[in-house]
Amino acid sequence: MYRIKGAYSLCIMSPKKLIAARDPHGFRPLALGKLSDDEGYVVASETCAFDSIGATFIRDIEPGEIVVIDENGVESIKTHCGGESSMCVFEFIYFARPDSVIEGASVHKARLRAGRYLAKEHPCEADVVIGCPDSGLDAALGFAQESGIPYGVGFIKNRYIGRTFIQPTQGMRENSVKIKLNVIRETVEGKRVVLVDDSIVRGTTSAKVVKLLRAAGAKEIHMRISAPPFISECYFGTDIDSKENLIANKHSVEKIAEMIGVDSLGFLSTDAVVKIAEGAKCGFCRGCFTGEYPVEVPKEFPKDKFETKFDE
Repeated sequence: MYRIKGAYSLCIMSPKKLIAARDPHGFRPLALGKLSDDEGYVVASETCAFDSIGATFIRDIEPGEIVVIDENGVESIKTHCGGESSMCVFEFIYFARPDSVIEGASVHKARLRAGRYLAKEHPCEADVVIGCPDSGLDAALGFAQESGIPYGVGFIKNRYIGRTFIQPTQGMRENSVKIKLNVIRETVEGKRVVLVDDSIVRGTTSAKVVKLLRAAGAKEIHMRISAPPFISECYFGTDIDSKENLIANKHSVEKIAEMIGVDSLGFLSTDAVVKIAEGAKCGFCRGCFTGEYPVEVPKEFPKDKFETKFDE
């Protein structure tokens, strides 16, 4: 575990034993639960998985901890614990399900809080606040609650389309946006709209969403993003593109607003993003927003990251 630098939560199983381990920095979540009627123990990346199988959440597995579950019960090995905790803050913004609790903090409440911070940092005059499904919805509700602008349902989402920003080609991402979202015209037509989304990576998806709103008759579009601008790569599992493809790495906020076709644009600050998970018992990695990472990162990276070999 000390030899492998980076983010991992892993599970090793045999017919009689289950071993779960979390990297010493705790980049990714991992939790321990118990089945009812003494039927055994379970581990999962998110607590919402326990709810769906009737298990009870016991605790988060600590960064660097190894948990061994066998016929004798649960054994905890903490010889690799004690390092600096660096949970990926993007778990609270985008990855995790809103019905999960990570490191003692509710994901749903964290996203509401992100929207409230956005309303304070980037206020505007508008008629309706809408969220881009799904991870922008909670933040949009928080923005509406803080600003007093009515919350509305602006999009219907096709549930059979996956997350578009991680799809491999630009053409696939753009085509998926057309199929993924349909605007509810009655919500936005003739109105000044606040559009809340979780992030802008390359800008192309955001531009497509804005075009959909314009076509539905939105009078003004004020975009608010519940994460800071992506200016650097992620080396720890989030599929953030290389710097040359990150729109915020090359352009100002005003230029990005012009490029995606919105009347105004505001990002959550890097100071606020670590405050959204109130009560979380961990530190946070903000490397993709600041360029500063909790561990040393490669100075050179292969064109295809999957070409990297263990012995290099």
